[in-house]
Amino acid sequence: MSNFLRKTVLLTIAGGSSLIGAAIAQDAIVVSATRRAQEADTAPASIAVIDARGLELAGADHIAEALARAPGVNLHRGSGAEHLTAIRSPVLTAGAGAGSFLFLENGVPLRAAGFANINGLFDAHYELAERIEIVRGPSGALYGANAIHGVVNVITPAPSQTAAAYGEIFGDTEDRYKWKGSLANTYGRHGLYAAASAVSESGYRDDAGLDQQKASLRHIYNGDGLSVDTIFAFDNLEQETAGFIFGRADLFDRARRRTNDFPQAFRDAKSVRLQSQITAQLADGAELRVTPYARWNDMDFLQHFLPGNALEENGHWSVGAQSAYYFEREGFSFIAGIDADYTEGWLTEFQEGPTVFSFTQGLHYDYDVRAVNASGFVHGEYELTPATSLTAAVRVDGAIYDYENKAPDDNPVDRFLRPDSQTNRFVTASPKISIRHELTGDATLFASYARGGRAPQTSDLYRLQSGQTVNAAGPEIIDAFEIGARAALTERINIDLAAFWMGKRNFFFRDADGLNVNDGRTRHVGVEADVRIALHETLTLTSAVTYAAHTYRFERITGNAAESIAFGNDVDTAPRVIANTRLSWAPVDAVRLEAEWRRVGSYFTDAANDHAYEGYDLLNLRAEAQVAQGVSVFATLRNAANALYAERADFAFGSDRFFPGETRTLGFGLRFRH
Repeated sequence: MSNFLRKTVLLTIAGGSSLIGAAIAQDAIVVSATRRAQEADTAPASIAVIDARGLELAGADHIAEALARAPGVNLHRGSGAEHLTAIRSPVLTAGAGAGSFLFLENGVPLRAAGFANINGLFDAHYELAERIEIVRGPSGALYGANAIHGVVNVITPAPSQTAAAYGEIFGDTEDRYKWKGSLANTYGRHGLYAAASAVSESGYRDDAGLDQQKASLRHIYNGDGLSVDTIFAFDNLEQETAGFIFGRADLFDRARRRTNDFPQAFRDAKSVRLQSQITAQLADGAELRVTPYARWNDMDFLQHFLPGNALEENGHWSVGAQSAYYFEREGFSFIAGIDADYTEGWLTEFQEGPTVFSFTQGLHYDYDVRAVNASGFVHGEYELTPATSLTAAVRVDGAIYDYENKAPDDNPVDRFLRPDSQTNRFVTASPKISIRHELTGDATLFASYARGGRAPQTSDLYRLQSGQTVNAAGPEIIDAFEIGARAALTERINIDLAAFWMGKRNFFFRDADGLNVNDGRTRHVGVEADVRIALHETLTLTSAVTYAAHTYRFERITGNAAESIAFGNDVDTAPRVIANTRLSWAPVDAVRLEAEWRRVGSYFTDAANDHAYEGYDLLNLRAEAQVAQGVSVFATLRNAANALYAERADFAFGSDRFFPGETRTLGFGLRFRH
């Protein structure tokens, strides 16, 4: 193994325990998806990590900006803190968008399985994260339900060994103001970390302001053979929400693109989470980790995207625990565990305004769901030869939903169907097998097969539409094959390549007629490259590039023929090319400059592939300089070329629709650390 690869430092992962070090050779921390520390070149999976330095330099106004640095990832930034996600997938919406990705903070899901939020990452405290880990492809064998297309894990910083303070303020020409700060220290066996951040912005669009506050507290106790790592997190979001603009003329009109036809829309959300990882060292080097947790969230928002503008109120609270037992012998390692949680959730939907088409005035839905999720997993790795290892894992997830309809039995119209109170059960299995081979020199090859599975979202089961039944939605299943290679081609060039094929069935979505589809099939085939080239001691080029085809593998005729699905059509909102390339220059230790070029290729905006958006190119510039001991100034110029582009493009109801991206924005900030 090369010195370059040996310099990759081991980190703990999904459990989210203490930071051991930082990778010093490749400016990236790479962790595995096996709930344990692992060298970068031994992970038989596609993993990207955005470390604290990368997050700090990016200074992201939205988590989509930070995740764009990883291959295979494409988040559509919505209004305020909202987003739609793509990881080796199209940009998914509704229940598919909520349930196909697993969003974690310190290894614990931000929301319970079955109660996910399509904008699920706005809860995470990414603004002050130690790192963000992105696992691409199905990862359910150890992570569990919802890890269909990928996992995003936001890690809270660990306490420092000595007293440390950090602070930052920032403002830009879009009337956006941010501040964040942290304090940390270690006192004997106890380490403490406290952090808070806030943002206030008037919004690029009319009536689209945002205010959000987050806080994180972390305490680590290191005893003799026992450690306890406790993390508390809080988030409060209040935003006015802008909707689509209509027509290409408005997209390219500098005045009209700032307008908002939905000034009444809003989203208010709050969440609280508490977890405590208890690690015990056992005999013969074995280890046991148990992580009890509790979480609560509540959200109100106006459904401005529907004709009736109904108000939805939803939330849930959970208590649960994760566990893992680690055992290792020369040439063999073994992990096994049980995870379980209990959740109580609720949802109401009420339309105050008059009836519009089939969107009737009055109560649409009012129900509670009590859910039990339990799963067990085993994972083993065996060294076949000094250069070759085989890994096998399997997880079985079980979910029980106890649904209670609290609305009247009579339906206002058949659009809003209210199932009778009932109990539903689902079981899914997520196996994975992979092989890794280390070549002579600085290269590693791997190949894997994985299956992901998830139960339906509760909103897909119990908030039914015309012609649907509660038994229509079944577990979504995806099968994935992947091959990859990592290599240090020279002392200056490092490359990470992957090719994947994935087939998904029981894809659940809503078609152009507004009806739920429960038996969709899609295929996802692509290649990814993550390349780092040290052009000079002071100049580095980094590029994350993806080419992928996401296609329908079934047919569906709709009332609107322009939206009918033909076998082999591209899934709408699935660009084949996405790329992020950065040139970083550090002429002296106290100065760093970065130019970032982001490319999102063209994509179809309707299922019939009759309408398309040409994609966009963005140029972002960043600079920072240390002006005194512990004090730095920094500047950002986003969309330096002042492109008129759309964060999201769509075609519906006979019209092109767009979420316009911000035009050229200049920002300045001051950073302090001690």
